[in-house]
Amino acid sequence: MSNKINIIAQFADHGKRVDAFLAENLPDYTRSKLKNMIIKGEIMVNGKPIKPSKEVSENDDVEVSVLDAVYGDIIAEDVEFDVIYQDKDFAIINKPQGLIVHPTSALRTGTLVNGLMNKLDNLSGINGILRPGIVHRIDKDTSGLLVVAKNDIAHNHLALQIQEKTCKRSYLAINEGDFKKDSGRIETNIGRNPKDRKSMAVVRVGKVAITDYTVVERLGVACLIRFDLYTGRTHQIRVHSKYIGHPIIGDKVYGYLKQKFKLKGQLLHAEKLVLVHPTTGEEMEFHAPLPDYFTEVLESLRTALYEE
Repeated sequence: MSNKINIIAQFADHGKRVDAFLAENLPDYTRSKLKNMIIKGEIMVNGKPIKPSKEVSENDDVEVSVLDAVYGDIIAEDVEFDVIYQDKDFAIINKPQGLIVHPTSALRTGTLVNGLMNKLDNLSGINGILRPGIVHRIDKDTSGLLVVAKNDIAHNHLALQIQEKTCKRSYLAINEGDFKKDSGRIETNIGRNPKDRKSMAVVRVGKVAITDYTVVERLGVACLIRFDLYTGRTHQIRVHSKYIGHPIIGDKVYGYLKQKFKLKGQLLHAEKLVLVHPTTGEEMEFHAPLPDYFTEVLESLRTALYEE
């Protein structure tokens, strides 16, 4: 018996080969495996069989047949996270640091998705069995706000807002060093790090990534920074922070080898989310308080600065 995963191509996906597009969205499948599935007719685009060289267009519905044995065993669990808001269309989640958003072939339990299946009455099905309700993601060790869709109509509406940049996402971080300017824009291309395929980097040929930053507070050896995303590339804020020479404190991948504080991950928090309600059209704004470990470091830096 098999299930279907439906993945809707976004504006940024236009022109990608379908096997490359799926490799990005289904990390448990190799590109060669995906090619074989296409040849066998197990992958369709807009309900029609295709060739591996087929290029996707915005809003294409890419349907993948997957075995229950591989993807059908995701169970509801009691996972700790806060639901900031919910109605019949969507929910706003405050994800804690260390919580992975969705299952993989190697990790079936303990993710945000497992918890969503337990706490919420409905989840959209557009992104398939592994990612029900997931409109966008944040890194495992990044905390803060996520929007989760509870039906497919709301999912499409919310995903379009993120795609068209009308959904505004702001992050707070504590970055190493003292920024020269009070605000600025970082605009580069981001892609896979050619020296380490598990990480991202600023590269010559990649996806355009744009991040605005504002210094909220200067802390001597560090700064409290607000980041506003214009694009949403993988690890974008963390990569851009490293690129400008001010990595985020606690970042084990893009930060300094020797850290000032004992932390489990980067001090990066999705603090603010502004969106338009998919049914009422009302603009809504949500905030998530800084986690305790974040405020403890902030207070420690303030104390050290004042004692100088």
